[in-house]
Amino acid sequence: MSEPPLAPGACEPAETPAASESAPTPAAATTPAPDASEPPVVPIAPGLPVTPAAPDGAGSAVPPVTEDTGASDTPVTPAARKKRRVLRAVGRWTAVVTVFAALGVGTAYGITTMERTDVPGLATESDGRWAYPEITRPPLPAGSPGPQDSGNWSGGHFADLRELLLPAPAGATENKALRGTDGWLPLKDFLTVFEDDEGRDAVGQQLTDYGLRHVAARGWTTEDGTRSAVYLLQFDTGTIADELYGELTGYAAPQHALRGAAETEFDEAHPTSADPAGVMRRSYDEKKPYGAEHVRQAWLRIGDTIALVVQARKGSAAAVPFQQTVVLQSQLLS
Repeated sequence: MSEPPLAPGACEPAETPAASESAPTPAAATTPAPDASEPPVVPIAPGLPVTPAAPDGAGSAVPPVTEDTGASDTPVTPAARKKRRVLRAVGRWTAVVTVFAALGVGTAYGITTMERTDVPGLATESDGRWAYPEITRPPLPAGSPGPQDSGNWSGGHFADLRELLLPAPAGATENKALRGTDGWLPLKDFLTVFEDDEGRDAVGQQLTDYGLRHVAARGWTTEDGTRSAVYLLQFDTGTIADELYGELTGYAAPQHALRGAAETEFDEAHPTSADPAGVMRRSYDEKKPYGAEHVRQAWLRIGDTIALVVQARKGSAAAVPFQQTVVLQSQLLS
C-alpha cells in the first residue's frame, strides 16, 4: 500500500541514519582521514619547486622540504673541504701566536723593570763593590778653571776642598773624629796615620816646608768591619805637590810606613787603566803575614792636592772596594 503524498508546504520527515553511519560534515570543517595506502601530503613552502612523489616500491620517501636559507645546493668537493680545514688551522695558529705574543710582550716588560740581580738566570753574584750615593762635583766659582784645564797653570782646585771628599757608602758608619774643626783636620791628627814617631816627625817637617795649606779628611766603617779613611792635602801649586809626592812615595814602598803596615809592597794587581787622565797613583799592599789588620793604601796626586786613601780590615781587606774607592776619589779631584 502506497503512502499518501505530502501536503503542500509540508517537510519530508528526516530519515534516521543507521547506527554505523555518521552524519555528513561540511568539507570546510572536516578533513578526511588520509588513506594509509597513499603517501602523506607535505605542505609546500611558497616559491619552492614541487618534487613528485616516488612511486610505490621505488625505495625512499619524499625528502623533507626546508626553508630556503640562501645556501648553495652545490655539493662540497674534497678540495673545498681541504681548503676549509686549512683556513681553520690557520685561524687556530693565528690565535695561538697572538696569545703568545701578548704574553711575550708582558714578560719582556716585566723583566726590563726588574733589577738584573732579581731576574732568575741573569742574577750575578756581587763582586764586592760598595753602594756609593750619586757623586757630583761641587760648583766652581764663576770663571774658575778646573785643575787640569790648559789655562790653570798652577793646577789649583778652586772648589772647596771639603766638598771634594768622597762620601761614605750606603750602610757605613762615619768616623766623626776625622771631621776636625769646621771640616779641617789639624796636622797633628793627620800624622797619627804613620807607624812611628820617626815617620810622623819627618812627614810633619816636609809638609811644613812645602807650605801645606789644608787637610780635609773623611772616614767610615762598613758593615763587614772594613775601616776607610781619605785624606786630602792641598798646597799652593801643582808643582809643589808633585815634588813632595815624589818624596813621600817610592816604586816598591812608601817612604814612611803607615800604622799597622810596617812591611808593604807595590800593588801590581791594581789596574792603571781605571785611573782618570792626569792622575798620578801608587798603590801598596801589606805583605803577608798580616798584622792585626790587613792594610791597603794608595797615594794620589792631582793638581795642587795629594790624596791618601787607606783601608784596613781584620783578616783580609778586599781589593775591589779599595780600588773602587780610589777611582771615585780620583774622579772627584780630576
